[in-house]
Amino acid sequence: MKALAALAVVILVLAGIWVSGGLITNDFSVAMALTAAWMGLAGVTCVLVAWRRSDLRVPVLGAYLVTAVVVGGYLGRSQFLDDEVNEKVVQVTPAASADREAPADRPRNVLLARGRFEPLAHAATGVASAVRRARGGRVLTLTSFEVDNGPDLRVYLVAGPAGDESEVEDYEDLGALKGNKGDQQYELPRGLDLDRYSTVVIWCRAFSVSFARAPLR
Repeated sequence: MKALAALAVVILVLAGIWVSGGLITNDFSVAMALTAAWMGLAGVTCVLVAWRRSDLRVPVLGAYLVTAVVVGGYLGRSQFLDDEVNEKVVQVTPAASADREAPADRPRNVLLARGRFEPLAHAATGVASAVRRARGGRVLTLTSFEVDNGPDLRVYLVAGPAGDESEVEDYEDLGALKGNKGDQQYELPRGLDLDRYSTVVIWCRAFSVSFARAPLR
């Protein structure tokens, strides 16, 4: 009974966070406020249960406190700390320079598309570039890049302009954002149509919010 009560508390608290933070609204500030309100309501409920059922006091309050600390640390960390990376990304030599410096038959990296980041829900700067590598394969590079940090940020390639969250429906997930600051590189799936998936979006999966976008041209 005690173990089931503790498990129920964890599930209900996490489910409430998911609904209040990710489903009700796409506004990041409102989502955070709703999440805080839910945590307060859940805390009061757990205290009432513990007051009425002394045999469940320890598992109910303990489960709530542990869940609150873990979730609070996860969500709060990204609000105050930056994740900075400095990967060595592929470079594209301008055509005129490449013609002077290398024989025409030597393979070289080719720029396929490029765009600058524009802020959506959060400030962002930098350049996104799709590059075909001389050695094969394609990558997406983010250079001189900076965006506000947040929980569970992902790099999406979206079909369409992705001007707001309602337009982020058809997308390719390139993986977790490696850092909210610094140069970084992501592999592009083989066969991905860059004419269709033409907008890079920094997406907060935890709260379903578009942080920034970079239309590729």
